[in-house]
Amino acid sequence: MDMILEQLSSYLEILSLRSFNIRWQDIVEVIIISFLLYQIMAWVKHTKVWLLMKGIIIIIAFILLALIFKMHTIIWIVEHVLSLAVTAVIVILQPELRHALEELGRKSFVTNLITFEKPTDERFSDKTVNDLVKASFEMGKVKTGALMVIEQNVLLTEYERTGIEVDGLISSQLLINIFEHNTPLHDGAVIIRGNRVVSATCYLPLSDNMQISKELGTRHRAGVGISEVTDALTIIVSEETGHVSVTYEGRLYRNLDANELKEKISMIQNKEVEENKKRRLWKGRAKDEK
Repeated sequence: MDMILEQLSSYLEILSLRSFNIRWQDIVEVIIISFLLYQIMAWVKHTKVWLLMKGIIIIIAFILLALIFKMHTIIWIVEHVLSLAVTAVIVILQPELRHALEELGRKSFVTNLITFEKPTDERFSDKTVNDLVKASFEMGKVKTGALMVIEQNVLLTEYERTGIEVDGLISSQLLINIFEHNTPLHDGAVIIRGNRVVSATCYLPLSDNMQISKELGTRHRAGVGISEVTDALTIIVSEETGHVSVTYEGRLYRNLDANELKEKISMIQNKEVEENKKRRLWKGRAKDEK
């Protein structure tokens, strides 16, 4: 660890000596590093890594405290485990890393360089909310089992690939037809992105939570499982009872009524952004009228 600190201090000395001798190569280098950092941050935001950032930050803070207070045993453990930890992270995040490299290969360098992330808009419309609520309780009346996963910031691409592409505009009739008994798409989950059903018959990870009631089946365990590893909200219609439930952030909310379900879905609608835009537009018109 002392060697790392010495190298860091020597590097800072070199930077201080060269601070008044900026070359055009240095400017290009800063641009390239900034671009790469931006791309990495944009990628992290839409993967499971974003959910692990709090834990990583706590570990880094703990290591810094150990360095400040010279906790030699902890520093020794960190020095010998660090290389193994990096390898473990690469193995754990292998699917996300592979997908990121695939996306980088599909896009041109110039497009990546000039394309910046747009402000987040409303995720889905009020019509989509109403259709989801209507379809859920229509299926609940006839005890048709359903599993609908609504994507948020963490992309569900790896689960989307396990199903059949649909890419259809959401309507209550479409959802009811998908989950109708003895149809090709009724088994598994549908993944919803924005106002569209992107994929059906998708496989989801099952939760290992032992506190889940034994009377609940695979559908509910899959709903809890996907909410534990992503920020998605999942609507579950029980085939046995017809009751409607929701899973979010690893928690299961059972036996909801229509208003409660609508409130849960609206919670992730990101509607405040759209309402703020309307307010700004209205204020602008009012000024023009004066």
